[in-house]
Amino acid sequence: MRDQSRTVILALGSNLGDRHEILQGGVDAIAGIGQVRVAAVSPLYETAPVGGPSQPDYLNAVVLARATLPSRDLLDRLHEIEAAFDRVREVRWGARTLDIDIIASGDERSDDPELTLPHPRAHERAFVLAPWHDIDPGAVLPGRGPVAALLEKAGRSGVRRVKTGLIAPGEDA
Repeated sequence: MRDQSRTVILALGSNLGDRHEILQGGVDAIAGIGQVRVAAVSPLYETAPVGGPSQPDYLNAVVLARATLPSRDLLDRLHEIEAAFDRVREVRWGARTLDIDIIASGDERSDDPELTLPHPRAHERAFVLAPWHDIDPGAVLPGRGPVAALLEKAGRSGVRRVKTGLIAPGEDA
């Protein structure tokens, strides 16, 4: 039987509450989605907020997964996970307990305002590119090029790798 899965890149961020614990809970919840297998979890990065009102710094990570679940259904499940961590969507680019974005889903393209693929600003965001590059140095953002080149162009200003990390499902603590 042929594998019908595709690589999915998810970016996670948190700047409210126990950021590390919330991100770990997000990774664990993603691993619990049927038709999704977490393959790698990046190191954590502390980053300055981009856009929006004044707010605390974020912890960010990237998850590389294999999925057979359609992207729209995956987005719905990710929104359920965010809601379980008390995500509130009142202020655009405002502070949040948990944010999970689909950055890329195979070679899929979508102009749907609720699910634009690949993510329209990922190519300029070091807080996505740096952790993604850590877990997949040869990665390519569809339509934009190699993640390494995009990261070099974006720079690492405001992005700092932290010593503590997340535990990928199936790894020992």
